[in-house]
Amino acid sequence: MNKPGTMKPYRVVILLSENILATSATLPVEILSTAEGAARGQNRQARQIDIQSVSISGEPVITSSGFEFAPSAGLEEIGECDLIHIPGLWRNPRPIINSHWAYLPWLVQQHLLGSTISAVGTGCCYLAEAGLLDGKAATTHWHYFDQFQRDYPKVDLKRQYFITQADNLYCAASINSLAELMVNLVFRWYGTTVANLVQRNFFHEIRHSFEPDKFYSGDAGQHPDEDILQVQIWMQDNFSKPVAMTTLAKQFGMSVRTLNRRFKNALGKAPLDYLQLLRLNNIRDLLQSTNLTIAEIANRCGYQDVAHLTKLFRRHFNTTPGVYRETVRAKMFSTP
Repeated sequence: MNKPGTMKPYRVVILLSENILATSATLPVEILSTAEGAARGQNRQARQIDIQSVSISGEPVITSSGFEFAPSAGLEEIGECDLIHIPGLWRNPRPIINSHWAYLPWLVQQHLLGSTISAVGTGCCYLAEAGLLDGKAATTHWHYFDQFQRDYPKVDLKRQYFITQADNLYCAASINSLAELMVNLVFRWYGTTVANLVQRNFFHEIRHSFEPDKFYSGDAGQHPDEDILQVQIWMQDNFSKPVAMTTLAKQFGMSVRTLNRRFKNALGKAPLDYLQLLRLNNIRDLLQSTNLTIAEIANRCGYQDVAHLTKLFRRHFNTTPGVYRETVRAKMFSTP
C-alpha cells in the first residue's frame, strides 16, 4: 500500500519467453532503474518504478545465449501496467509465439486498458499476431522484413524507420533503437534533465534527440500545416545563419504574430525555440564527432558568443560543452 501523499509507482512488466535476446530484456531494466535513481536523487517525491518479469508457465526461460531468466511474477498476478516490454527473439519467432499463445489475449486486454507496450526486433511479431498492429505503422529487424510483410499484410510496415509509434504501441527495429526509445520514455516520465543524464551515461553513440519527433509516428511530430513544414525545412537548412523572425515571417507571407501562432499550434513550441533546439543538437553532434574548437562550433551553428552558447547548452543538457565533449570522448572507442 502506498503511503499517504506518495504517488503509485510506474508498473513495468517484461514478457519472458524462450530464445529471447538477453540484452533486449535487460537493457530497458537498466535504463529505467538508472533513471529512477537519478530522478529520486533530485526529488525524493519522484515516482518509483516497479519492474516485474513474467513467463507463461511461471518457470525460468532460457535465452538465445543460454542464460536462465527467472520470472518474478505469474501472468495472472499482473494488473494494469504503465509499460509492457516484449524482448526480441533469436531467428524465426513463429515457434516461440505459437507456444506462448496465452500472451496474445493478455496483450489485447492491456492495450484496451491503456498500457504502453514496446517491442523490439522480432518481438514485434507478438503485437502483430495479436492483431494490435492491423492498419498501423510498425517496424521489425531488417532480416525479417519480407517474412513479416507476408505474415502480417494488414500491418503498415515502415522499413525505413528504426522506431515507430502507433497510439501507445512502440516498435523498435534493433537494440540501439530500443535504447533510443527507452530514453524517450525516460524523457516522458522524468523530463529533460534525467533523460540527458541517462543518455550521457549510457548512449553517447546515439546522436539523435530523445524527443518524439525523431521517429515515425502517426501523430507525434506530424501536422497538416504545409506552410509551417516549409518553415521547418528552411530552418533545418539555414540554422547556422542569423535568423530574424520578421524577415522569416515575411519570406513565408505571414506576420510574426501569425507565424508564432501557427508554429505553436503545429509543433507545440515557438519558432525561436525550435531553431535553438536545432542548433543545440547540431552542436552536440559536432562536439562528439569533430575536433573543432567550441568557438568554431558556435560559429558554425549560428552563435557568435561562446559564453551565451555555454549558458544555453548547460540549461538544455545540464552540462557544459567542454565537459560533454570530455565525457563523450572518454566513453568512445578509439583506434591507434
